[in-house]
Amino acid sequence: MEIIYYGHACFGVKIGSNNLLFDPFITHNPLAADIDIKKIKADHLLISHAHNDHIGDALEIAKGQDSVLISNGDVFDWLKEKGIAKGYGMNHGGKIRRDFGTVRLVNAVHSSSFSDGTYGGNPAGFVIESAEGNFYFSGDTALTMDMQLIPMLCKLDFAMLCIGGYFTMDWEDAIIASDFIECSKIIGMHYDSFPPIKIDSNAAVAAFKEKGKELILLKIGETMTL
Repeated sequence: MEIIYYGHACFGVKIGSNNLLFDPFITHNPLAADIDIKKIKADHLLISHAHNDHIGDALEIAKGQDSVLISNGDVFDWLKEKGIAKGYGMNHGGKIRRDFGTVRLVNAVHSSSFSDGTYGGNPAGFVIESAEGNFYFSGDTALTMDMQLIPMLCKLDFAMLCIGGYFTMDWEDAIIASDFIECSKIIGMHYDSFPPIKIDSNAAVAAFKEKGKELILLKIGETMTL
């Protein structure tokens, strides 16, 4: 499995020949100025909620690549009205099977609205199970006891957790979240993009290490293989 970080909460994950893209917010993220969205591969586009810093480039990428959209029903309907032809408008607890494995929507404690202020459906996270590994993409969320349900569903190999605080849980809460999901390999996201979510990266990495866990902070454009 190959993972590439595009900044904020946007990751590309390659499983076999399938390219998954999560929460594309690149064009309006100044930290991702060197990323060319036309070069990003997205067979499947997974959107956790409707806020612009997660859905910003979704329409252009999905139209350009005929991506299969996976999101909540409200986000799916909104993008469908704008010309996205294929996809799944799911809800919490829903699970679908694709060529690369399965996708399950799980709870996230957050808000969700489009840039015009209209309701954007229930925010969610994703649990992906595949032959190459299982992982959890938290989306934007507070620390929630619902995370304890995830290891009842599957054993995780790694998780992508928000760590920036202010709008979501911070890295201290993410340590607790890693206990809840029974996963010690964490890839941080949703940090440093804006002043309110700037973090002390060294302190965060050290705090995870002290608990016997690994916090991976990828550089924008960096690729890793798991």
